[in-house]
Amino acid sequence: MKFFSLKILILCILLPPVLYIISVQSLERHLKSRYLNEIENIYLGDTRPLFEGSEQLKDDINRNINHYLQNKLLIKLGAKVIVRVTSKKGTILYPAPVSAGKTSLLPNNTIQIASDNYKLMNEGLVVNADVVIEPNTVLTNIILCIYIFASIVVLSFYYWSGLKKVRKEETEKDSELSRLKEIENSHTDNLKTMMQDKKNLAFEIKKIQKQLKKETVKASKNEDEMIKEIILLENKVIKKIELLNEKEQEIDTLKETIKRLEKEGRKESRQKIKFYHSVRKRFKTLYKNVSIDKKAIMGFLDLTEDMKIKSEEIIHKLNENPKLVPVKRKVFSKKGRANVQEAIFAYNGRLYFRANKQSRIEILSIGTKNTQTKDLEYLDSI
Repeated sequence: MKFFSLKILILCILLPPVLYIISVQSLERHLKSRYLNEIENIYLGDTRPLFEGSEQLKDDINRNINHYLQNKLLIKLGAKVIVRVTSKKGTILYPAPVSAGKTSLLPNNTIQIASDNYKLMNEGLVVNADVVIEPNTVLTNIILCIYIFASIVVLSFYYWSGLKKVRKEETEKDSELSRLKEIENSHTDNLKTMMQDKKNLAFEIKKIQKQLKKETVKASKNEDEMIKEIILLENKVIKKIELLNEKEQEIDTLKETIKRLEKEGRKESRQKIKFYHSVRKRFKTLYKNVSIDKKAIMGFLDLTEDMKIKSEEIIHKLNENPKLVPVKRKVFSKKGRANVQEAIFAYNGRLYFRANKQSRIEILSIGTKNTQTKDLEYLDSI
């Protein structure tokens, strides 16, 4: 499809994995900073049991951190959080050794536990946290699916947009071919009529010639009358022959006209497409503050040179300052909304425009008084 961009296709294929990698890395950095700040705020709970010796410092830290990690949804979806808490002298407090939970606390060692807790806290605690999001987890699969879905949506949009343009172009070509076909059929019918007239004239000539022979026989009885009648018949024959020649010339002219129209139809279609792209590119370069619809450009190409100059003067004013353009009237749609304005140029010229939601001028159609009905139907359809 000529309207489908290969660049868009390549981008939609390459961007999902690239954005997936960037998103995972960014999420890891964000979660690392967030979880580290939150863990630093909660890893020490109530310090009274620690100073009383009823609970060891590492047991309290392990309980608080484990409780925090169990309540995080992203961890359940696949984010792996690695936390390490040590004293500044290197004593590991989290994660606790496997045997830490089996230590029995006797009533007579609370002073020792409180002393150890105080000593570790006095040394200072260091909290480190790292986040790793492993592939093929629920979280990574959700991120990848989001980017793949977005890529499919973009591809679908460009595909259907290009398909719509192709269908519109085919419709315009079919319309032009139908018009040329109608012209050809009309000339063909005229040609058939001329051929029938030719046959009739030939038949009449033969009939007159027979009558001439009969009158020649009768001329011996009345020479004077015969001569007059012969002259009259000869004049009729001459007129019929002249008429026959004229019809033959008209037939030849019609044949040449049909051939010329067929050639001009094909040439006109190619030239019109070429001129359309040239004019569209020029308008886009000169008038950056307005957008011009394809219907308007096609109507512009059908104008005479003088009317093209006048219509482009209106376009220039709309590009510079729409207030300078005199508006003849507002065009109402079937629902009664006045959203299109009509400007006149070169007396018979008609230009229809409106302002969109971004206050940008849209030129919807350009034509003449003869094409006004079709132009209004087009405006009502949009």
